[in-house]
Amino acid sequence: MSEFKGLPEPPALGASALPAGTFAGTAVIVTGGGTGLGKAIAGEFGRLGAAIVLLSRKPEHLEAGRTAVAATGARVVTASCDIRDAAQIAAAFDVAEKEFGLPAVLVNNAAANFPVPAEDMSPNAWRTVVDITLNGTFFCSREFARRHMAAGTPGSIINIGATYAWTGGPGFAHSAAAKAGVKNMVETLAVEWGPAGIQVNGLVPGLFPHDDMTADIQGNLARTNDKDICQPALRVGRLRELGWAATFLASPYARFISGHTLVVDGANWQRRNLTNPPVVTVRDQMGRGPFVP
Repeated sequence: MSEFKGLPEPPALGASALPAGTFAGTAVIVTGGGTGLGKAIAGEFGRLGAAIVLLSRKPEHLEAGRTAVAATGARVVTASCDIRDAAQIAAAFDVAEKEFGLPAVLVNNAAANFPVPAEDMSPNAWRTVVDITLNGTFFCSREFARRHMAAGTPGSIINIGATYAWTGGPGFAHSAAAKAGVKNMVETLAVEWGPAGIQVNGLVPGLFPHDDMTADIQGNLARTNDKDICQPALRVGRLRELGWAATFLASPYARFISGHTLVVDGANWQRRNLTNPPVVTVRDQMGRGPFVP
């Protein structure tokens, strides 16, 4: 591998392929926008002139997101919201409209996830992940679409997905099932809402390490000695690369793209081995002992 260098690094943080001010005069809602990927996506919209509305259940996440997005020079407002509750979603949209007018873009980034062998998963764990990831995405999308239909205005929805929506995800049965539903929702709602001027797309991140990853996810990554050589690109993703993809999908230059799910992972999910490696159970991969009923 020493003769190969992998995919080049992206331009520096702050660069953009889109014209300055592409989203000036518009508002963008990002659910789960106070941490990690959501915060990075919100920041890129902010750099292009958008006013940002961050939704989260946790005040500390909202404050961290506000600080990060405001540093781009963007106007930003936050709203506490549990996306499992349609009434809270409506109230958050009211906050957004009062501050900035009806948001033109919705990024459904909020999700719940943690690794667990399926046999160890409690009914409550299953319900919680599906309720936040799948139901919450639909409830937010529905609120967005209904308001735009009533106003007669176009809009753009981006659902953050996962590659195991196609492949299944051992250790993540709850999240994989929910994300498969989210991907299907992209394709269904794009057709239903296209006549109303609402485009719906999916955006799937590969490995984008960041400080806000949960302890469980960080623990899994720590068991991989060198993340770069485990990627066909020979490097992991840079957060700004995901933000650039999101801003393009919602921009005026991508209006005819709808019902599509864009994977940004350096081709990692398409990697295959010429011969199958030995099977290692999910329990062993997670460092768990034998199953005890």
